[in-house]
Amino acid sequence: MFSAWKFVETVFAVLPLISAQVLVDLQVAQPPPVPSDAKTCTMKILERTFGNSYYDPEIVSYSPPTDCGTVGSWAAVTLSFTVTSNGTQYDRLGVFTFHNTEIWRTSTPEPTPDGIIWTYTKDVTRYIPLFAKPGTFLLELDNIVTSTLTGEYSTTLYATFYATSKNYPTAGQSNLIVPISTMSDTLANDASVPPAFSLNVTLPQNTVEIYAELYASGNGEEEFWYYNTANEYISDLPPGTTYGEGPFREVRLLVDGQLAGVAFPYAVIFTGGINPAVWQPITAYGAIDLPTYFLDLTPFAPVFADGLPHNVTIDVASAEADHAINPNWYVSGLLQVVTDPSGERTTGQMITYNAQPYATTQTYGNTDANDVNVTVNAQRQICIESMVVSGSGQSNHVIFEQNLDYTNTQYYLNDTYTQNVAQISSGSVKSTHNGVPVVIDNFEYPLFINVTYLDVTDTLITFFTSFDHSYNRQLSPAPFILASDTTERQLATGYFTISTVGNFGSGNNNNTFNYADSEHNTYSRVVDAAMNEIVYNQESGSLASSSSSVSWPVAPSSFSVPPARLPGGKRIGNGL
Repeated sequence: MFSAWKFVETVFAVLPLISAQVLVDLQVAQPPPVPSDAKTCTMKILERTFGNSYYDPEIVSYSPPTDCGTVGSWAAVTLSFTVTSNGTQYDRLGVFTFHNTEIWRTSTPEPTPDGIIWTYTKDVTRYIPLFAKPGTFLLELDNIVTSTLTGEYSTTLYATFYATSKNYPTAGQSNLIVPISTMSDTLANDASVPPAFSLNVTLPQNTVEIYAELYASGNGEEEFWYYNTANEYISDLPPGTTYGEGPFREVRLLVDGQLAGVAFPYAVIFTGGINPAVWQPITAYGAIDLPTYFLDLTPFAPVFADGLPHNVTIDVASAEADHAINPNWYVSGLLQVVTDPSGERTTGQMITYNAQPYATTQTYGNTDANDVNVTVNAQRQICIESMVVSGSGQSNHVIFEQNLDYTNTQYYLNDTYTQNVAQISSGSVKSTHNGVPVVIDNFEYPLFINVTYLDVTDTLITFFTSFDHSYNRQLSPAPFILASDTTERQLATGYFTISTVGNFGSGNNNNTFNYADSEHNTYSRVVDAAMNEIVYNQESGSLASSSSSVSWPVAPSSFSVPPARLPGGKRIGNGL
């Protein structure tokens, strides 16, 4: 058997040979496709060091700039978030809320004793209707500082506005953005589910198009939801191996109790997840900029057009008989609303409604003396069709369809010393208005994880991990939002030890990323890391910067890193 203490000796031997430097962390992603010849205006939105910051977000007042053209006429808007930290600290979830609307969900890489830094620039052009008016900006980043968790997160957020030019006109935008949120003025506006989150929403009577965007991520017993085992087989595993309620999750959006659409979520792995050593300096895809999910609610426009409050609900459902999940998911959303210039009330009716409340699912497995294998499959078909008639007399024949598939097989082998997951979520989301596609989301999210425990005692856990994780998505969120085609594959392997004398690991991380959009912007990157050092980095495409080369320092994992978070909440002393 692999000797964990031999690994300890090896780590101690190499530490003195490596110079102490600040580690530059990153999530692989395309640079924002912004105008290259436009006048820009940059303003600092906030600056804050988050120490003991639970229930203490940073809240600031915002006013739009007036020196980059007419307010709201911008060609693009970006947010640039820079964070530094040093010491020992868990990764933390961050939520940016603006006008009570979530506009960015992020998380922090875990710091090293010598420090880390990262900067991420996000395209927020689709939120121009919010940036065009004064309001309140809130960043919630809950952190705890103790004698052992010493890391604080020093943050700075800038917004850059791009004026229009001959080649870059005013960006397309909706007339109104309506939050689906807790509407809190003192905390982030995401809601914890279960139970389901609901609120009443009133839209203008001349609403003719509605596009929803959903934010959703698992937390606590739901962080590794793809490792949760079906209740039918949970008793076949040793106590503490994993949580129940199965691995299938769908995020549901309902209007007045009627299902309006669903999302099969992408499995985001945070930097403290399973093996922290493989996520330095390259995080798992989506860890710094979590994906969101888009639905066309235009078939419900005649319903909302009565000017009365309508109940909108977001929840997360499983494949179990009662569709229950564990605590918890954080969810929120928003509606991009297009109105008719006549100001007159929209009319119309729903022609077809084919949407079952929950997905069709199958669960099966087999067990023997040493192994437990469990498979959960799910399928989802939705078709909602309406005729929407604007106050100007224009008719819009709207068809919204979803065809989604999901499969997850868990292999608990060798008395659970080997724990593998093979999961694929895939599907097609399509909405047409008078036969013209306006919302498209074709996706495939393959995920393959191997965790093999090498040494488990009352004082340490040593394990090997491998990840094969992909994000493949052709996305057109709305007629006024840039369409894109993104493929990302991440291969990562490494060892980690949790022990009573400290926690440490080693890993490598290989990424192949490609992006193209409807404005013919392109970006490709192949970047590899080993033992916390970038060993290969090649960028190309129209969005690649000619000065993108960076000196990537070495910064080893050390004994002051927090223990890895493992499926089932596994800890030293609770065995397998």
